Amino acid sequence: MKTIIALIGLSFFTHFLNAQNDTASVPEGTTIKVTVAVNSSEGSIMVALDDEAHFMQKGLQSAEGIIKDGKVTVTFNNVVSGEYAIILFHDKNSNKQMDFDINGFPLEPYGVSNNVMSYGPPEWSDAKFEVADQPISMEIRM
Repeated sequence: MKTIIALIGLSFFTHFLNAQNDTASVPEGTTIKVTVAVNSSEGSIMVALDDEAHFMQKGLQSAEGIIKDGKVTVTFNNVVSGEYAIILFHDKNSNKQMDFDINGFPLEPYGVSNNVMSYGPPEWSDAKFEVADQPISMEIRM
């Protein structure tokens, strides 16, 4: 009798563990591949993937791209469906932050998704794009 109770208990325990593994898995999304042409080989390219709540703040995902043969390619993985924007800059002095002059103008080249360039900071409405279940490739100009 003890053996039967132990087997039933083990069966429930195993089922519970499998259920936990199913619900705890990371949702799989798609990939976003970003390519940037670069005029200089110094430094690196810092790239951030943002949603509206994190736009121009700390990105949901970020990556540092190494410049090779005048370009950088960075891939963001497991991006779930939704609206996103990408902001990047050429970190010429490798200090991991965008540098500005005393008037607040950027000293390092930058770019945003949809290649929107304006006077002043980029706007979410101009830079956003839709992610569904298909991989996305884009080129961003600085």
